[in-house]
Amino acid sequence: MYNELPAERQREVEEALQHDPDLAATCADLLLAQRALDGVRREPRPETSEAILRYSRTFLSKS
Repeated sequence: MYNELPAERQREVEEALQHDPDLAATCADLLLAQRALDGVRREPRPETSEAILRYSRTFLSKS
């Protein structure tokens, strides 16, 4: 989000972070939490998805 700000707004954010250590610490915590969440976010392998689909087809009723 920071990178999407206009240059003037980025400078304002940087100044605020320099003058408010609590804000800087909170932002750092949020960035670390986001990095951790990004690291655990995964998608199933294609083989896993295919196995689930094959298994689900066993529930189809034959009429």
